[in-house]
Amino acid sequence: MFLRSITFYLLTLCSLFTIAVPAGASTLLIMGDSLSASYGVDTEKAWVSLLRQRLDREGFSQWTVANASISGETTDGGLRRLPGLLEQHEPEVVIIELGGNDGLRGFPPNVTQENLARMTELSQAAGARVLLVGMQMPPNYGERYTRAFAAIYPTIAENSGAELVPFFLDGIYNRDGFMQDDGIHPTAAGQPQLLDNVWPHLHPMLQNTTGAN
Repeated sequence: MFLRSITFYLLTLCSLFTIAVPAGASTLLIMGDSLSASYGVDTEKAWVSLLRQRLDREGFSQWTVANASISGETTDGGLRRLPGLLEQHEPEVVIIELGGNDGLRGFPPNVTQENLARMTELSQAAGARVLLVGMQMPPNYGERYTRAFAAIYPTIAENSGAELVPFFLDGIYNRDGFMQDDGIHPTAAGQPQLLDNVWPHLHPMLQNTTGAN
């Protein structure tokens, strides 16, 4: 009788403990360049910080955001850093916002595409879903180059099944007050639009991933 009572007591405690422990947080890893590293704007006004706020506001508070973005980052640098970051954070979702610096430096589009495709493959092999954030080059780079560069992201998305933001700077690059004087980086006023460009593609991924509420 005593042993039966002790067993019941321990089972009850285990049950209460299981209920009290919150589900483990899920991680969203952002691999980006200066556009995601709050270049030229206060960190709290940058789109990644706004994303953290929206996650809490819209019922995805179990998600944590690991922002591994670095100003000046290229796809080659991102590819070298990615394996260690995947091992460290074990993300459920990876946002890849890279390639812009490759284009601005005139890197061959096929090299950029190979690097981004490999990053997508590594992320998916680690069990993460991938959101590619597309970029485009200004027309002064020539029609042939700009067309080849713009085709990189939809091609990878089609081949890999990754989700795609067609153009990160859509609704920003041609609006007064939304770009910094360098013509490359959005101002604080443009940061909410960056998030609005990402969110419609990211939101369904969060809903369909284990960590979502």
